[in-house]
Amino acid sequence: MHASVFAAVFIALWVGHSVGDHWVQTSHQSCTKGLPGWTGRLAAACHVATLTVTKAALLAPVGVLLGLDLSVTGVVVGLLVDAVSHGWADRRSTLAWLARVTGQSEFYSLGTGTHPAHPVTAAGTPSAHLGTGAYALDQSFHHVWLLVAALIIATV
Repeated sequence: MHASVFAAVFIALWVGHSVGDHWVQTSHQSCTKGLPGWTGRLAAACHVATLTVTKAALLAPVGVLLGLDLSVTGVVVGLLVDAVSHGWADRRSTLAWLARVTGQSEFYSLGTGTHPAHPVTAAGTPSAHLGTGAYALDQSFHHVWLLVAALIIATV
């Protein structure tokens, strides 16, 4: 039974993550959550709060409609672990540090003006593109913690 509960919980969290990170997060939060000081901390905290509410709002009907046997403790601890890890990564300097210490700095800068192969137009001006190495590393970091959160929720 744990495997099917885990699968349902992981899917709900993953969808909640995608919705919360891309639809619910405000432009202000996205632009300021990585700033130093209280401005960045507050923006990050607001983003993490709305993201966690979004995940809980999607997990609740999945749990009820599928009859999942979820404990309050498991849900609270799982969402808390996910929220803390998400907030840590979204302060940006922390994830940049992790990329540095794991040898991923070049990939982290992919798609930015600091990368040696940054995208440019034929005229040599910066080119619009979809995503960066930093974004890809950010999302994969969050996915690992979604997996951990789903394991906690499904088994505690």
